[in-house]
Amino acid sequence: MLTNEIARAAGVTAETVRFYTRKGLLSATKDPSNGYKRYDQAALERLIFINHARNIGFSLQEIADIIEHSQREDSPCPKVRQMLSDKIADTKDKIAQLQRHLELMETTFADWATKSDMAPNGQAICCLIANWSQQGVALDVKEQDHDK
Repeated sequence: MLTNEIARAAGVTAETVRFYTRKGLLSATKDPSNGYKRYDQAALERLIFINHARNIGFSLQEIADIIEHSQREDSPCPKVRQMLSDKIADTKDKIAQLQRHLELMETTFADWATKSDMAPNGQAICCLIANWSQQGVALDVKEQDHDK
């Protein structure tokens, strides 16, 4: 299969196929008559696997590790279960952080509804932000810095 053909068969873009090939996740042979890359059925199966793993939430590095582990003829499934368990815990933590952030934004927005608009006076760009305080807010500045 040519790049466009394998991409179409797996439901991804040709650029995705090229990217995964450059990263070493897929391999192809070169057609000596024209230099085009040719992918076999095993490459298609691997591409579909990569797509499934990406949709679950695994990074390309994690997928590469899983593939490498399986090539040692050792089941990567226990490792994959643990990785997914860790991802679930991390995702729950991120959701909780986002929920706290959303609550902060909603509280702030409601508070600003009662504030008057003021023109910049050379000391403050926007009085709403300049006069804002974290009145009992749970969002930690460390969380904001960590996200950068």
